[in-house]
Amino acid sequence: MGESIETGADKRESVIELVSLCKSYQVGDMEVPILRSIDLSVKKGEFVAIMGPSGSGKSTLMNMIGCLDRPTCGSVLIMGKDVSRLTDAELARLRGFEIGFVFQNFNLVPRLSALQNVELPTYANKKEGVDSRKKAKELIGLVGLQDRIDYKPTALSGGQQQRVAIARALINDPSLILADEPTGNLDSKSGREIMGIFTDLHNKGRTIIMITHDPGLAEYADRVVHLKDGVIGAT
Repeated sequence: MGESIETGADKRESVIELVSLCKSYQVGDMEVPILRSIDLSVKKGEFVAIMGPSGSGKSTLMNMIGCLDRPTCGSVLIMGKDVSRLTDAELARLRGFEIGFVFQNFNLVPRLSALQNVELPTYANKKEGVDSRKKAKELIGLVGLQDRIDYKPTALSGGQQQRVAIARALINDPSLILADEPTGNLDSKSGREIMGIFTDLHNKGRTIIMITHDPGLAEYADRVVHLKDGVIGAT
């Protein structure tokens, strides 16, 4: 685990391809570059950690991978689809079905129960022939919260809330799980439990990209990508 250098030819299907990706923002009369010519491929079943200090461009890169923002130049391909060629509606559908998001702040809806939060993504994007309520219950069980299924977020610990968020990320069976500092708001014990869930998911063939600044978390990954000043560097 934690290898930084790829060896040999990997014939697996690419879930994510970033090709000469760059992103700049206009600040007054100045164009400020954040990402510079990023090339990155993530294969099906990989667990990749993207590390970097504050200001390195991690959040911007996450937004690019998650199709939450569009690049200034270069390409983002998800399951072979160039996102720059998609309409806003097609992009929203792609996010809804192909990417499961896990955020540092959980982003649960306070007035909804754990079960309803897990089921929430299916309100906008639901696969035909899938019983979303049944699947949500199964996922709640997968993350070990069967006895908290009707609890609202305020009645759950931070670790339990993140378990709900992981179950929610899985509800549409996405090609990619994108986790942004998933243990950043948790104590060390809860953090280990959450990383244990990610490890189990990875062992079952899930593709995971985790954004982190924590070398300890990066050790859970197959491969570590280091980002500094908007550039992927060798380690």
